[in-house]
Amino acid sequence: MSSQADILGRIREALTARAPAPGHHGETAPAPAAGSFRQWLPPVGESFEDRQRLFAQNAAMLKAVFKTVPNPEAAAAEIRQLVTAHQWKKMATHTSPLTDAVCGNLGVDWLRTDQPYETAELEKCSASVTACEALVAQTGSVLVTSRSCGGRAISILPPHHIVVAAKDQLLPDLAAAFELMRRKYKDDYPSTISFITGPSRTGDIERILVLGAHGPKELTILLIA
Repeated sequence: MSSQADILGRIREALTARAPAPGHHGETAPAPAAGSFRQWLPPVGESFEDRQRLFAQNAAMLKAVFKTVPNPEAAAAEIRQLVTAHQWKKMATHTSPLTDAVCGNLGVDWLRTDQPYETAELEKCSASVTACEALVAQTGSVLVTSRSCGGRAISILPPHHIVVAAKDQLLPDLAAAFELMRRKYKDDYPSTISFITGPSRTGDIERILVLGAHGPKELTILLIA
């Protein structure tokens, strides 16, 4: 018998055996508690000051701009400086308590992405101002969803993304962020959940880091605390 015939014979024999149906065979293992992951992740201090300090360190390493301001008026002043420095004419935002508080009287045309709009108009915006679900101190990340920041495209298309967050949105770690999502949305999750960790970047070509390759080139985070 040739090797080919031997191999084909074994395949035919194997095909006669009854195979289990696809899917789970037995009970699904219970999901581990979020706290069990924390032993493998970088430690985060318990106080707000510890979280703030760690987030600032991570943001700096990621080449994001992070500033803590005392109130919405101060946040609006920071955005106004950016508008003046870059001569922005058109920006995008959406309705939320924080964005509504900081986006008035900036002297620009606003595109609101929580209302019907054309994608081509969003592409003309120099920057966007959005809210977020949370800030994650452990990684310097901004957690956004399609419900919390005016859709999926507003945090991706404009070249400068400005995030406004409140003090109680600064979470210690990724486990706390996932706990927040489960508690807030239960079984009705948004269509998009993203962790934005610094400006968009790639290092595919000759390992040279390029910012803004697949999204905003600049990320500014304003924490009102």
